[in-house]
Order: sequence, then C-alpha cells, then structure tokens
Amino acid sequence: MLEILKAFFLGLVEGITEWLPVSSTGHMILVDEFIKLDVSDDFRSMFLVVIQLGAILAVVVMFWKQLWPFGTQEKKLLIKKPIFTMWFKVVVACIPAAVVGLLFDDKLEEWFYNWQTVSVMLIVVGVCFLIIENYNKKRQPKINSIADLTYPIAFYIGLFQLIAAVFPGTSRSGATIVGALLLGVSRTVAAEFTFFLAVPVMFGASALKLVQYGFSYTGQEIAILLVGLITAFVVSLFIIKFLMAYIKKHDFKVFGWYRIVLGAVVIAYFAIRSFVR
Repeated sequence: MLEILKAFFLGLVEGITEWLPVSSTGHMILVDEFIKLDVSDDFRSMFLVVIQLGAILAVVVMFWKQLWPFGTQEKKLLIKKPIFTMWFKVVVACIPAAVVGLLFDDKLEEWFYNWQTVSVMLIVVGVCFLIIENYNKKRQPKINSIADLTYPIAFYIGLFQLIAAVFPGTSRSGATIVGALLLGVSRTVAAEFTFFLAVPVMFGASALKLVQYGFSYTGQEIAILLVGLITAFVVSLFIIKFLMAYIKKHDFKVFGWYRIVLGAVVIAYFAIRSFVR
C-alpha cells in the first residue's frame, strides 16, 4: 500500500511539473531523495519516464480537435490539411532531439543526470525567462497562430528542445517556450506548440524505456505503474487548463523566479547533505 501512495505522489508531481516550465526532472530528483520506490533500479528508471504517458494523454484529450487530422463530411472521409501541416512542423521540430536521443540516450543520462547539472540549468533557464520577457516588452509577437509557424522556425524551436534533451533541469517545455518567445512567437502559441511537440517525443521516450525494460511485470509493479499514469493524466488536465488561462493575462516571469529559487534550494540541500556526511 505504501508503494502505491508513493506512486500516486510521483504521478502528482509529474502531472504538475511536466507542463509548467519548471523542470519535472529537477523536482523528481528532489522528491526521489525523500520518497524512494521500493523497486528495482531498472523499474524505477522506466517508471519515471513512462508515467509521462499519462501527462501526454491529457494533451491528446484536451486538444483532440487540433491534433486529429481526419473527419467526416456527408459520410465521406475529410482530411484536414492544416492539421497535417501542423504535424509536419512538429516532425521537423522533433528531428534534432530524436537524433541525439537515439544515438546518445544512455551516455547523456550517465553524464548529465545529476543534481549539479539540474540545479545549474534550473537557474540558467530561469534567468533566460526574466531576460526574454523584459526584452519582449518592447516588441509585438510576429507569430500568433500555429498556422503562422514556418518550417525554419519550427526547426529552430526543435534546437531549443534539444538543449532540454541533453541537459536535465532545463525543462522541455521551458526550453521550447524560451526559444519560441525569442523567435517572436506569442505566449499562447508557444505553449500550444510545446504541448504538441511533447506527444511524439514522450511517446517515443516511453516506448524506448518499455522496450529496454521488457514486458515482464509483477502484480505490484503493474499497480504502481497504473497509479502513476492515471494520477499524472488527471492532474495534467487541470494544470494545462490553468497554464493556458494564466498566460493570457500574465508573462512567464513567475516561473523564472521559481526556477532560480528551486535551483538554489537544490544546491543548498546537496551541499548541506555532503557536509553533514
């Protein structure tokens, strides 16, 4: 029962932090210090990635009409070309991270999945949010809809997503939103495109982890995984609604300050722990 409660809490943290640009990895590293699942290291590594599927399903449910490119008209199949075009842009944006992830996934995790990298990137991206939002006060966004996104702009946003793929603590949503804002994309479009980018990226990452782990689970492991997935899904529904409503009236500075404070907390915690030991 205790492990189920832990899975619920981890799903809660995932659902909240995956979509807010505050780094789910940074939070998971802190949470893992206090709430460790009593499972094998391989299962824990797989679980922390695969529960993202729950968060992704929330995006699919909420944005179904904007994501599904087929419909019917007078009992005939209708192909929605603007949605197909949007998916082509998503594919273009995903290419950099997909290539690097497939080639160097294990090495990147070995080199950079540590509190030092996470804390530095939390602070760096937080500072970037503050700088870019101040810069944006002096200009109007050039891109105010997904349709206005060009393929080059989509690719450049994908390069920012690559930074998040390499350096944990950057936050995938944080990196793509920072990049999009810098490129003249409106906050609403930046957030929406970030959600859409997450669908193939997270499905791919989860599928890779599932294949690497295998498909042999105990009853307890299945229960833990389901609780994490369902919790992340339900919480993500509320967080996505909140974020889309919030950015219509506010900028991202509050997330920048939050990241800076969290990065400092991570550094302080691990420094004190090392000193005490």
